[in-house]
Amino acid sequence: MKKIISLFTFFSHFILVFAQQPGDNFFNQPIIHEVKLNFWQSGYWDSLTANYANDAYMKCSVEIDGISIDTIGVKFKGNSSYNNQSDKKPFKLDLNDYISSANIDGLKKLNLNNGFKDPSFLREKIALDFYNEHGITAPRCGYAKLYINAMYWGLYTVVEEVDKTFLNGRFNDNDGNLFKGDPQGDLKWIDNNPASYYSKYELHTNETQNDWSDLVYFIKQANSPVNLFYDSLNNVFHATDFLRAWAGTNLFVNLDSYIGSGHNYFIYHDSTTNKFRWIIWDVNETFGNFNMGMQPSQLTSLAYDYINNPNNRPLAKNMRLNALYHATLGYEMCDLVFNGFSITELNAKIDSIANAIRPHVYADNKKFFTNQQFEDNINYDISVPGTPGGSNILGIKSFIAARRSNLINQLNALGCIAGIKDFKPTGMHIYPNPGNGRVNIFSSSKQAYILLGSEGGIITTGQLQKGNNEIYFNCSPGFYLLKTEDGMVSKILIK
Repeated sequence: MKKIISLFTFFSHFILVFAQQPGDNFFNQPIIHEVKLNFWQSGYWDSLTANYANDAYMKCSVEIDGISIDTIGVKFKGNSSYNNQSDKKPFKLDLNDYISSANIDGLKKLNLNNGFKDPSFLREKIALDFYNEHGITAPRCGYAKLYINAMYWGLYTVVEEVDKTFLNGRFNDNDGNLFKGDPQGDLKWIDNNPASYYSKYELHTNETQNDWSDLVYFIKQANSPVNLFYDSLNNVFHATDFLRAWAGTNLFVNLDSYIGSGHNYFIYHDSTTNKFRWIIWDVNETFGNFNMGMQPSQLTSLAYDYINNPNNRPLAKNMRLNALYHATLGYEMCDLVFNGFSITELNAKIDSIANAIRPHVYADNKKFFTNQQFEDNINYDISVPGTPGGSNILGIKSFIAARRSNLINQLNALGCIAGIKDFKPTGMHIYPNPGNGRVNIFSSSKQAYILLGSEGGIITTGQLQKGNNEIYFNCSPGFYLLKTEDGMVSKILIK
């Protein structure tokens, strides 16, 4: 025992200092940002509209929280959020399009989203905060008051751009290919010709090389025969990360996604692991706001392993057919429901954010809904005739209560509550446990670890990344202790 105590004492002083990510100050401050766009061109709105069809930027100056940049690129963005009669359009800002060193807290691009179809102004913020807090790779979100030529244009959500800055911050690598699953990223196999995929996906890095061979190979593995599928996919994909993202997407019933509409995601070929990683994108229609013709009761009771049209979603379909992947999906959903999707905690956060944004929502004369609809939709479902996709808009708090209750009933059949109780006290999730030494470890932060034998001796050391980690401990059968830098201790049984 003395060995263990002295070793733990040593470890408690072994602190690693990690570099701050770009955007930490910008997104972690509990403030409403101010973004002031200034156009000097006459007819600038017509130019922005014309540029939308060509996906082209135009020049303007910007002031963000008092910091001025003389010339940036700005353009309209979005699909349904753009194609409406309102002047409250969504924007993308490229801060270093004309001045290469320009940035805000290390960020080079920002997305300003207009709250289309969201009376509560909460959907993106609540979902993206949840994903980032629970190890699911997704952009961060804040709020900004937008001014155009000194006129208040309304309250927007500010969403982090998925670009090389994002990749380096999340994965410590940005050399690989980043693909966006748009406009039709169903991941169905076509053939070995990369050109066959050009119209279905977008390459967002290394465009000059234009090498799509890695994506084609990944899609081929995702469509492997059943008897080869697990190993084929695992060799090219951080599969557990995707399963957690699938669970998170389903938890908030975001059907304008791969499991629903078949697009709205990024997939990145990490050059350090030589595997693809999944990145969530575009969550403005979470909380069942993209309903695919379903009624509110169907949305809140959506099956935890739901896939729309499985034959057109081969990655999810084949993972659901594989017993190990399917079990892991259930575990990930169970973990998110019982270790984060708390009515008390989420309602308190909702109230706090609503109080902060309320004056700016009320002052927004270009918003899509009334002040009363903002207030009502925070708490319960409302009906707004003429809303694209259906008049029923699920309430934020009522959705959380109904969704959590239904998922608990679904997951009880998996026996997940006992499993979560076993893991919850440690603050870390390890599975399978017991296992053969190859384990998945979900860590809430990036931190070092020590694996100890039952007598207290050091077996090995290493480092956990925030989120899911796939690790193989080449050890003899027996009990081991995993001690992490934050003081948590977990038992591992190797058979």
